[in-house]
Amino acid sequence: MSEAEDFARLMRELKERGGLSYGVLARRLHTSTSTLHRYCNGEALPAEFAVVDRFARACGASAAEAVDLHRAWLLADARRRAGAAAPTPVPEPAPEAVPEPQVPEPPVPEPPVPAVAAERAVLVVGPAAVGEPVVRPSWYRRRAAVVVAAGLAAGAVAVALLAVTGPERGTPQAGAGAGAGTGAGTQGPAGSGPAAGTPSADGAAPTEPATGPAPPSAASQGPATAPAPSSSPPPAAPLRAAVRSHVWAAGCDHAYLSERGPAAVPPPPVEADAPAWASAQRAVHAGNQIVEATLHGTGGGAVVLEGLEVRVAARRTPPAWNVYQMSQGCGGGITPAVFAVNLDAPRPLARPVAGNDAGNRLPAPSFPMRVSAAEPVVLRVAAATTGCDCDWSLDLRWSSPAGSGTLRIDDGGRPLRTSAATGRPVYGYAVEQGRWSR
Repeated sequence: MSEAEDFARLMRELKERGGLSYGVLARRLHTSTSTLHRYCNGEALPAEFAVVDRFARACGASAAEAVDLHRAWLLADARRRAGAAAPTPVPEPAPEAVPEPQVPEPPVPEPPVPAVAAERAVLVVGPAAVGEPVVRPSWYRRRAAVVVAAGLAAGAVAVALLAVTGPERGTPQAGAGAGAGTGAGTQGPAGSGPAAGTPSADGAAPTEPATGPAPPSAASQGPATAPAPSSSPPPAAPLRAAVRSHVWAAGCDHAYLSERGPAAVPPPPVEADAPAWASAQRAVHAGNQIVEATLHGTGGGAVVLEGLEVRVAARRTPPAWNVYQMSQGCGGGITPAVFAVNLDAPRPLARPVAGNDAGNRLPAPSFPMRVSAAEPVVLRVAAATTGCDCDWSLDLRWSSPAGSGTLRIDDGGRPLRTSAATGRPVYGYAVEQGRWSR
């Protein structure tokens, strides 16, 4: 059974036990009979909890039943939001195998033949498969033998001079480090040829290494560089927040600031359509803003919520715009407990404030709180200002067995914005006239 079906089942049970018809309940909920019928059949879900709370009280639900109904609505609403935000995966086409091009091997160039003896050189040209060698002239072979013999003689003379004039055994030669290689033991003394213990190119016996200490290499002379400390990334938050930044008091009372004139502003929307309406009118919250964050754990364990911090990113002079009231006034039987924020304070704090339910006091929210995948938590923050056009956000501190950190609560990656509206023209919508009026 899905979350929406479980919520609808609880609504049907309360309605049948209360004995009220759909028409009576719809009038008490200020909605239509068909809409309430869709709620009870699982075809639709209320956009706010105020409707669910009035339904539970109209059916005579107990405190435990109201809590179960609230929890079922939170789970169904979170599932609906997650399904609407999840993108549809697009299968990627399988890459086609591209044959690797065969690159022909470049021909090996033959050494040039001197121009003087070009006429005496005899070349045999034929297919590559025959493999017949190139015939060299006799003077070329004699010249190569003379060059090899001269190289061997020069190497022997250098070894003899080094043995006679070299430093005493066991005494390190000054300045030997300048002719050393990249590391100790890989190069003999300066200009001495091959490294110790390595046969020379002409096949002579290896030279005997010096018994003194090896000169320090260029790498060992410089200061040692300490390895950079490895910085591990912060742990991912094991919880998810569904944020509603256009929450109206009692579902109908709110106001927006807009630079447009009354003739260019359409009629006020319902609360569910407020984000799109405000975006189209380039409107901001006037004086007050209620933010509601529903938190769910994403792992198997519980997460502890430790505190809430207010971050004000910018303060500007309030714009000289018009105020548009969404309702001429409405009342509700319940005032939820909230965290109140005064954005005009130098360092705003989230202060817990108790609520009221038909004369019964609702306890103020307090930290720490426990949240998991099966037990969501709703944080309601009411911010107010009378002197600034403020950009702000919330940082929620959390901890779990896997680590700790903060979760940013904002308006979809952008700061929340609330502006003062003191002294600005206020307009209400006259339904009979079909226009905004003061």
